[in-house]
Amino acid sequence: MYDKTYPNKRFKYTLEFLKKHINHSESILDLGVNNPFSEIMIAEGYSVKNTSGEDLDEDQSEITNASADVITAFEIFEHLLSPYEVLKSIQSQKILISVPLKLWFSAAYRSKTDMRDRHYHEFEDWQLDWLLEKTGWIIKDRQKWTNPVKKIGFRPLLRWFTPRYYIIYAERA
Repeated sequence: MYDKTYPNKRFKYTLEFLKKHINHSESILDLGVNNPFSEIMIAEGYSVKNTSGEDLDEDQSEITNASADVITAFEIFEHLLSPYEVLKSIQSQKILISVPLKLWFSAAYRSKTDMRDRHYHEFEDWQLDWLLEKTGWIIKDRQKWTNPVKKIGFRPLLRWFTPRYYIIYAERA
C-alpha cells in the first residue's frame, strides 16, 4: 500500500491510530496542503479536506470556519510559531496531532533551501500535553514510536531506542 519513498512506519502507525479513534462517517480537515498521507486517508475511505497552504500563524480563518468533525495535524505544529493560536481557533470537538519529538542528540530540523520547511518547535511530550490542556483539550489517548535508520554510528543506534514521534487523540473539554 505504501510507496517506498514514503515513511512507511510513521504512516502505518498514524493510520492505525486514526482508525482506532475516528469513524469513516466523520469528516476531517487535515491541516496543511494535500499530501501523501491525505491520499492514504482518502484511499482508506475517509472524507478529507486539506487547508489551502495559508500561513496558519497568520490566518486561521479556514480552521475557524471549518465544519469538519475532526481536525488532523500530522507533523504541522512543529513548523508553527504559535500553535497555541491554531489550537484555540479549532471549532471541531476532536483532534489528532502528531509531532516529531525533540531529541537531545540531534538538532532541530532546518532546511537550507526552503524557508517554510523548518522546525520552530520540536516538542517534548509534556510540552505538547500542556499546550493541549491549556487550550481546552482533554487527551484521550497517546502513543510514541521510534524511527530507526540503517546507518552506523552512535546517533543512529540511539534512534532504535529513543522515541521520535508522538501522536495524540484529544477531545474538547
